[in-house]
Amino acid sequence: MLHLTRRLTLAALATLPLSTLAAQSKAIAATATAPAPPKLVVFITIDQMRADYLERFAKDFTAGLARLSNGGAVFTNAFQDHANSETAPGHATTMSGREPWKTGIVLNDIGVPDPSAPLIGPRTGQQGASPYRFRGSTLIDWMRLKDQRSHALSVSRKDRGAILPLGRAHEGVYWYALDGRFTTSRYYADTLPSWLTRFNERKLPQSYAGKAWEPVLPLSRYPEPDSIAIEDMQHATRELAFPHRISANPDSAARDFANFPWMDEVNVALALEGVQAMGLGKGPQADLLAISLSTTDAVGHRFGPQSREVHDNMVRLDRTLGVLIDSLYKLRDSSTIIFALTADHAIAMPPEMLPVQKGQLPHERADLSALAASFRKTLALDTAALSFVDGILFLEPRALQARGIDRDSVARAFAKQAIGQPGVLRADLFSAILRADTLHDAVARRWRHAIPPDVPVAVVVSLRKGSMWVRTRTASHLSPYDEDTHVPLLFYGPGITTGKFAEFARVVDMAPTLAWLVDVTPTEALDGHVLRKALKKR
Repeated sequence: MLHLTRRLTLAALATLPLSTLAAQSKAIAATATAPAPPKLVVFITIDQMRADYLERFAKDFTAGLARLSNGGAVFTNAFQDHANSETAPGHATTMSGREPWKTGIVLNDIGVPDPSAPLIGPRTGQQGASPYRFRGSTLIDWMRLKDQRSHALSVSRKDRGAILPLGRAHEGVYWYALDGRFTTSRYYADTLPSWLTRFNERKLPQSYAGKAWEPVLPLSRYPEPDSIAIEDMQHATRELAFPHRISANPDSAARDFANFPWMDEVNVALALEGVQAMGLGKGPQADLLAISLSTTDAVGHRFGPQSREVHDNMVRLDRTLGVLIDSLYKLRDSSTIIFALTADHAIAMPPEMLPVQKGQLPHERADLSALAASFRKTLALDTAALSFVDGILFLEPRALQARGIDRDSVARAFAKQAIGQPGVLRADLFSAILRADTLHDAVARRWRHAIPPDVPVAVVVSLRKGSMWVRTRTASHLSPYDEDTHVPLLFYGPGITTGKFAEFARVVDMAPTLAWLVDVTPTEALDGHVLRKALKKR
């Protein structure tokens, strides 16, 4: 933003040459027309949203997604540029501007779980959670460094979706508990704020008991078949087609609520309640609202990206985001709010639904757990010393050294045997990834971005395109390929240009772009950069 360094008196103006006066006049005009820094940044993460959903369902969008994509800066060639394409690593990139190799968030299983930070209130068996593994800073840290009055609210159905966008900041961070309440952990507070207690007392999830999820559009508007054999494979009582009914028992309904589109609606209602209670966006400082909406992930895993259920969920999401935008504009001046939207990862088609070309190997469900177990048994190691999780072989150096086992030999042997397993394309020593040509090898680049050098990873395994880990029986993600990493990326609001841009962009570019918009400086080196095409010239 342009600032004039001093006030000029009339006498001083009289002594200036005409060229200087002209320059000063232009500067004054630019300052007068440039939008002021926003007072509220709204960062929306849609869990498991593929980039192509914006175009695929565009004809049915009439509210929030339509408004954001038609009136904002949309980067159509945007990616989560790391191989571990799942929720925790993806959310950690959103407002840090850094890939997992710098945030330290490698996988969901080693993301936010923390028994030393138990939840407040619920007795649901859910584990405690905190950002203690997160490294470095995020946008809210940079904002508070500029102005300590800046605060943030982050809400999600998932603990990792609420926690990781704010990094280690002690702000308002709340997520859904299986008893129907939103809560937080003792990392953040010892009690819940009164506004959240009042919200929980409304028991909104329980009020949906016995309700049926029906399509909101006429059936003729859904080209997808409503009964595909591969859908809903992980549920004992399978429901291949609409309607999908939630339990009539209020307690059971609260537990199952996260699998229905109404979860996003309640999540947005909570966010709006929090904005009012916390006074976010009133200024003069800039505040931050982070919302992670997770129903798209639940529906995608259950029915697959090709399903009528995903189509209907996206239509509902469009309307839910419309409510969010309209409500915020009623609460605050619209000229002081900017929006950003992306996804933590995308999702691939189930292998069973992909055609196999002549001469091509079949698409398969891969499982290397038996191979890892065989190595543990042969070497007399426990899972703390040798484990294989989501394509990554962890070998703890000290444990192997204590037993006189050569770590490199184990890694090479595992990689060699993994190559022969169904669905596996390549098994790379991580030491080789660190030396790989990441400019021309996108798979190596994404694995390099996935893991900090000090994490004891020995081998990373990539499946053939079209194959999938057996962990999810319908559809899933976790590959280093575009199917799982190509995500929406857009900005909307004052100071943002309108248009679609095909330049290569990454989610790590969003934090530095927002930092520029709110006129704050990141406190560390970032992997991302400012997306200048998103910004109106000032």
